[in-house]
Amino acid sequence: MPAPKVLISDALSEAAIQIFRDRGIDVDFRPELGKDKDALAAIIGAYDGLAIRSATKVTPKILDQAERLRVVGRAGIGVDNVDVPAATAKGVIVMNTPFGNSITTAEHAIAMMFALARQIPQADASTQAGRWEKNRFMGVELTAKTLGVIGCGNIGAIVADRAIGLKLKVVAYDPFLSPERAREIGVEKVELDGLLARADIITLHVPMTDKTRNVLSAEALAKTKPGVRIVNCARGGLVDEAALRAALDSGHVAGAAFDVFVEEPARENPLFGHPNVICTPHLGASTNEAQENVALQVAEQMSDYLLSGAITNAINFPSISAEEAPRLRPYVSLADKLGSFLGQLTDAPIKGIRITYEGAVAEMNTRALTSAAVTGVLRPFLADINMVSAPAIARERGIVIDEVKREGGDGDFESVVRITVEAEDMPRDAAGTVFHDGKPRVIEIRSIDIDAAFAPHMLYVRNHDKPGFIGRFGSVLGEAGVNIATFNLGRETEGGNAIAFVAVDGPVGPDVLEKIAAIPQVKRVRAVSF
Repeated sequence: MPAPKVLISDALSEAAIQIFRDRGIDVDFRPELGKDKDALAAIIGAYDGLAIRSATKVTPKILDQAERLRVVGRAGIGVDNVDVPAATAKGVIVMNTPFGNSITTAEHAIAMMFALARQIPQADASTQAGRWEKNRFMGVELTAKTLGVIGCGNIGAIVADRAIGLKLKVVAYDPFLSPERAREIGVEKVELDGLLARADIITLHVPMTDKTRNVLSAEALAKTKPGVRIVNCARGGLVDEAALRAALDSGHVAGAAFDVFVEEPARENPLFGHPNVICTPHLGASTNEAQENVALQVAEQMSDYLLSGAITNAINFPSISAEEAPRLRPYVSLADKLGSFLGQLTDAPIKGIRITYEGAVAEMNTRALTSAAVTGVLRPFLADINMVSAPAIARERGIVIDEVKREGGDGDFESVVRITVEAEDMPRDAAGTVFHDGKPRVIEIRSIDIDAAFAPHMLYVRNHDKPGFIGRFGSVLGEAGVNIATFNLGRETEGGNAIAFVAVDGPVGPDVLEKIAAIPQVKRVRAVSF
């Protein structure tokens, strides 16, 4: 067989190129292609692997031309430049290097704090311009200040550790951070309003999701201490930039240091030009060590996959051997979808996730299934999570993962996967199986038997089993122009608690959900997607 062929379309370390060659892989280094989509599309069909950084955009158009492509390796954590669903549909594994940049990004946040506290960039520009403005640049000490960390996962915990060493007091807001984990890393766990009221400096270390977008909104900024300083080295869009500019202009916020912006490359921005703002061009991962680490990691991972079928740090598939893949794949999908369903129903902080395997599935390599389940549960909160990083991220946040195996099984199905999410408000549970057609199905929700296939858009309704519900429910959807694909019902007892799990042909807006919630028999309704 000919040697696998890899294209490197972004700047990558020479050491990474050598790894490919040493492993017997034919590699072409063409970093100029990262910004030339047409040229990349013209040649991608000749390659089995594509190694990239952030410049290359792996779009459906590129994938359509990638007849041989088996793996895309991203040297770094973010895969915003890869259309992962399109790659999955094409059968292309997408890998990243989730932890290679953590220390570098954390150190950049600490550097920005110092620069902000002592106005170092402004003082440097003034001094080199020949102005000796010693009295103009009056800074503040970091010692004994309170640092508020929003998001205390891998990078946030490193920032907290460094800050504690600098004698700052650290308070942290993170719904997934357990009290035990907070004590372990030496921070005080608080709610967001408490952090806003107490912090002298606020640093953000959360992914961009619908729940974290504008976490520092105009309303939130108004709750901060006068004179607060804000650092964002995580993701653009976590802070309302226009609201922050207004708070800077009024003097309520003393300064801000940003490495990330809503639109990048940032040619214009509301924060630009303010005398108390420091901006850098997304340098969080820009150190020699980080670039070398992620380049070497991605080269090793891609080589392992292309030569032996081993999968490491995959975004769209768990780390399992090539021999196990055919048998496990449908159960991975089931665990992911069951977890995603429960995660979308959960708003309260999660304390634990229990996955029970019953029957034949209990004899399989369930590590991948557990990772898939945890990924599904946490994905609504953590957009960058994947099946490899999910268990570690859960541990960092003090979420207890329990895996239970019952090999005998005692039900009507050969294999059953059951997931229970223990949240601070209440537990939520669901069970599913894989039929002979290989498609996952839900067979139980809240201990109520049901039989439902997953669909891209679904409505979950808890209701009282009383006459009139189905008619009113259908009328609301009909009046809104929403077509029902399948209607699945289950109930505890006649006239008791009941569940409807309904597949619809498109997204259902909040106005329609409000009308459904107003139906007398309805106790709760939630739109979910898969």
